[in-house]
Amino acid sequence: MTTRAGRRGLAGRALGLWLVAALALAACGERADREGKSESEGEGEATEHAPAPDFEHPDLLGSPVRLSSLRGQTVIIDFWATWCPPCVFQPSELNTFWDKHGKSGKVAVIGVEVGGASVDEIREWAHDHDAVARYPILTGADEDLARRFGAMGFPALVVVAPDGTIDSIHLGLTTANELEQHVAHLLDSDRAS
Repeated sequence: MTTRAGRRGLAGRALGLWLVAALALAACGERADREGKSESEGEGEATEHAPAPDFEHPDLLGSPVRLSSLRGQTVIIDFWATWCPPCVFQPSELNTFWDKHGKSGKVAVIGVEVGGASVDEIREWAHDHDAVARYPILTGADEDLARRFGAMGFPALVVVAPDGTIDSIHLGLTTANELEQHVAHLLDSDRAS
């Protein structure tokens, strides 16, 4: 027999699970500026099959990473921010993907924090949320870089083909299995070469 308090406890747990699932599927949208306009207004956003804008930012150890130096590999770029609650869920999925493909030399995964967090703030965020990435995390970028890739919310994954063009853009949490499907044609064509 279930008591009223027991039903409330079950309902509370169900609501909590629903909220976690909704948060995981959601994406943080653009932050509005002081005048209420979206920061995404403007030109210069990349689209699929366009050349990926080149950039260089330091990783957490201070070593510079340049996108163009990864040409010839399929590159997964995770644009995220420490202020974005759903972004917490992406590193574990990317770790799974990285563990499977990272040593092949055919795939690179990089995380790009675009919220202006310092190296110490990123490390604290990763530790506090059990979201430690096993792939490089770059610092010093801003939301404008993400917009140049067509990422209009966070987390956002951009897949860059080995030829340096944007293959696809995925807004919101992307699971390792979904990512496998998104890059299968690139990895298959790589094997055929």
